[in-house]
Amino acid sequence: MSSERFQGRVAVVTGAAQGIGRAIAERIGAEGATLAVVDMNEAGAKKVAKAIGKNAFAVGADVGDEDSVAKLFKTVIKKAGKLDVLVNCAAIVPFVPWDKLDFAEWRRVHRVNLDGLFLMCKAGSDLMRKNGYGRIVNICSNSIFAGTPNMAHYVATKGGVMTFSRALATELGGFKITVNCVAPGLTDTEGVQASPHKEAFGFVEMLQAIKGVGKPTDIAPAVAFLASEEAHWITGQTLAVDAGMVRW
Repeated sequence: MSSERFQGRVAVVTGAAQGIGRAIAERIGAEGATLAVVDMNEAGAKKVAKAIGKNAFAVGADVGDEDSVAKLFKTVIKKAGKLDVLVNCAAIVPFVPWDKLDFAEWRRVHRVNLDGLFLMCKAGSDLMRKNGYGRIVNICSNSIFAGTPNMAHYVATKGGVMTFSRALATELGGFKITVNCVAPGLTDTEGVQASPHKEAFGFVEMLQAIKGVGKPTDIAPAVAFLASEEAHWITGQTLAVDAGMVRW
């Protein structure tokens, strides 16, 4: 692992107080980025930023709120002066059977997972266009290929993440800004362990080409690559990082 790949770059990672977001933040921070660790859980974000050290700082933000997103980027510009890398990991991962899914719950998940993605990409890409450089990596999910039960609204939002990213890649390519997705499989995070999804690891492992349980640190390297200068010729793509559960 190079410790210099993000030297001189400014990165924002959302949903970074725990799980996959934290692993991504730690990886990009370790490789030299000036890093905004963003989460609604500001206390958790501060702990992660402190652990990363170097040029990491925490920002509490609600990605589904337009004013909160504006304040987030105002803070980033004040502290770091620009934006080069944006990783959108903040998401709600629910467990709601179809028969119990109502519109309020549908909207709650869309507000963060899809509305929040739009707000972050809109404000973030405006800053990147000023630099003539940018890397946006959106965290999708292999559930969009598997049609995972008990999370229809989540699957809908993550399908939107993939297709929105394709469209945004077309819009931003002329500004030397790439937009890609990473689609993890079931991953052993705090959120999963606190939900009924934790019961699915055995079944998922049977479907994987590579056996084992996915960890957040298994996802971070793919994100770091797509967020780097090396990935300059890759955009509009979705990369499944799930031990070969999905092969397409």
